[in-house]
Order: sequence, then C-alpha cells, then structure tokens
Amino acid sequence: MQSSPGRPKGYCALISLGCPKNLVDSEQMLGLLQLEGYRWVAEPEGADFVVINTCGFLESARREAHEVIAEMVGLKRQGKLGGVIVAGCLAQRDGENLIEAFPEVDRVVGVFARGEIASVAGGLLEGETRPRAVLTEAPERAMADDHRSRITLPHLAYLKIAEGCDRVCSFCTIPAIRGKFTSKPLEQIVAEARRLAEEGVRELILIAQDTTYYGLDLYGRPRLADLLRALDDVDGLAWIRVMYLYPMHLTDELIEMVATGSKILPYLDLPLQHINDEVLRRMGRRVGRAQTEELLDRLRERIEGVVLRTTLIAGFPGETEEQFEELLDFVRRRRFERLGAFAYSREPDTPSDALDGHLPERLKQDRRDRLLAAQQEIAFAWNESQVGRSREVLVDSSIEGEKNAYVGRTSADAPEIDGIIYITGKNLRPGQIVPCEIVASQEYDLIGVATGRPRS
Repeated sequence: MQSSPGRPKGYCALISLGCPKNLVDSEQMLGLLQLEGYRWVAEPEGADFVVINTCGFLESARREAHEVIAEMVGLKRQGKLGGVIVAGCLAQRDGENLIEAFPEVDRVVGVFARGEIASVAGGLLEGETRPRAVLTEAPERAMADDHRSRITLPHLAYLKIAEGCDRVCSFCTIPAIRGKFTSKPLEQIVAEARRLAEEGVRELILIAQDTTYYGLDLYGRPRLADLLRALDDVDGLAWIRVMYLYPMHLTDELIEMVATGSKILPYLDLPLQHINDEVLRRMGRRVGRAQTEELLDRLRERIEGVVLRTTLIAGFPGETEEQFEELLDFVRRRRFERLGAFAYSREPDTPSDALDGHLPERLKQDRRDRLLAAQQEIAFAWNESQVGRSREVLVDSSIEGEKNAYVGRTSADAPEIDGIIYITGKNLRPGQIVPCEIVASQEYDLIGVATGRPRS
C-alpha cells in the first residue's frame, strides 16, 4: 500500500498494557509504524486498526487484556474500528488460542515478531490472507530499540538494557514467554541513551527482568557498574534510576558506583519476594535470609540517603503462619521506604503450580493486606520525616486550572509506582529540576515550595 506525500498509509491507535518493559516494545512498534507512513491517533474509534500490546504475566493481567480485546472487537463489530492486532506477552503465550477465543481479532503478533508490525499492518489493510498468528523464536541477541516513538513524558524515558531471564523462580512465567536473558551491547545502550538525551530526556530509567545480571551473557561477568559509569558521562541526563535489581549480583563495585555516580540516584528496587529460607528455597530464589540481611546492611551503610524499594509475595504455597510472621517482622524491622506486596497467583505451567500446600484465596489476600498495613505506617512516617527538608524535585506537569501549581517527584519516587509531590513556584516547566522545601506530607505524597532556580 503506497501513500501519497503527506497522506498517511493509515491511522493507528495503540493500547499498551503491563510493565515498562512492555511499554518500550510499544514505543518501538509505534515508531516502526510511523516510519512506514502510519499516523498515530489517541483514540481507537475511527482508526484503521489498533495495536493492543498485552501482558500475560499473571491471571489478573490476562483478564485485563481479555477485557480490552473484547472492547476493541466490540468497536470493530460496530464499524467504529477497522482492525484489531494483539501483540506482546499474551500473544506470545497463547498464540492461535487467542484467535480461537476472539475470532474477530485480525492478527496476533508475538513478542519477538514486533519488528514485523508494519508489514503485518500493511497486509491487514490490503486484505492479505496471510497466517493470522505471527510468532517467531527468541533471537540470540537482544532486540534493538532504535525506532521508538515515545509515549512517556518528554523528559522521561525507559531504557531496556536486556531481554528475557535466566532465573528459575518457581512462580514466574517470564522465561517461558520472553526467553533467555540477552544483554544489549554496552556501546549500543550508551548510544541509545545519547539519542534520548538529545531528545530532551532528563530522567533515564534502566530496566530489564534482572538488571544486575546485565552483561553476563555477552562479557562473561556482570557489567552493570561499567554501564552506569558510561551513562554517568552522557551529557543532558540529570537522573539515572535503576530498577529490578536481583540481589545476587549486587556487587561492591556496583554499590560503589551508585554511591559515587553524579547522576545515579540513590534509589534501588530489589524484588526480594520473601525472607524465610524455606519459602525462598521453594520459590527457587537462590538467595537466603543471611545474604539478604547482609546486603541490606551494606546498602544502608555505603549509600548516603539510599531509598530502598522491594516487592513481596504473600501466601506462597506451603507458607505457614510462622513463616509469614517472620516476613511481617522483617518488613517492620527493615523499614523499606517503598514496598509493594502481592498475593501469590497460581500460574499454569510454572513449577510452583505443582507444589503442595496451596492456600485459600482469602488467606492469601489477608496476609497481603497485613503486609501493606504494616508498610503504610512505615511509608507515612518516612514522609513525615521529610517535612522541613530540602529536596530536588523533577517537575512532571502543571496542575490545570491552578496558578503556579505543579506535580513532580523527588529522587525517591519512580514514576507511576511511588508517590508524588505537589509544589508551588513561579514560571516552572516540566522537565526542570528545582530545589524545594517540603512543608507537609499527605499520606503517600508530599507538598513543597520551590526555593531556588531550576538547575540545568
């Protein structure tokens, strides 16, 4: 299908579900479509087709994806939408089964076939009768993200440094969906970071299924510290945040780099999952309580002002009340500034699904709620301790209808995960980093007043 100059090949909508890693895939597909002459529209109604980039990690995510697919199929049935393309993790996981469940879906595009999205869209609009499911094997090397059309805030970008996972956590489906861990070459990541900085990105967030594992497959040893050292020198960037740090490879060299880097934020996201040794063994985590406690001590001692985030699973198969109480005591004692807790989700085809001792749903939810209640007290107390302090704040947006009022985040807050800070100040712009005095706390959020000029 050819388009005349200035005339798009077609109009496409995009719905991105799931984690930031999926968001990067969405941005890459959108960029490839735009490169081929398709124009993005914000709403699916009236579009020639919609791409739904799905998550398939948990039952709740699959349920959400099914609801969105059903909604888009409904628009197509009403003549308000041309075609429906389902991409991403659920597409990779279920393949042809998705078409059986939703016969009016036009194409299913797996995770590793995302580079074919423009060809798939072209065939759909031209009425080709090619196979409706486009699924390919995981590549030997991590896929490039060199044609992204970003849909985040202009001053914020995620940078995926690797794909897949080599861990064998018994509750997780990611290795089965996204394949083995494959790192991007260091030079490729730095070049991507430079491009993003040139586009005006101030906060760069490094993501992978396991960032501390970075480089082991390419270089024979973990090289996240080397990568951070190189990124710390990229002009234009102000904040570099690292997510998803599996505790096994958090080396002294890496801790030192976080502690001394000029742009590396003292914010570490450590998905610990549990603390009881027997539960960790059944989870396949390969890191025990003693190693975890020692690591947390080192982080607190060596990184000034470090903010620690973790995620925990309550109600894992076989978890006793005593083991849960051990986890609850750990949370109260360690006082993580940021913490998320989830009730164990039974996932088909995972090793944990075959374990004995599965707990009733009500008990799993109750234990999760008890963890979150304990954490709420800790989080609120930490926020109150910030009152009277001066913190740098990255301005994300102005507040519509309010004069000199803005929403931003401190370095302790990852976007759309942690809290925000409401600030007052004159002539501020999104993307600026401004010193603020914290004047009040409001549950998980803060209130501040700009006290100086934004820094470049």
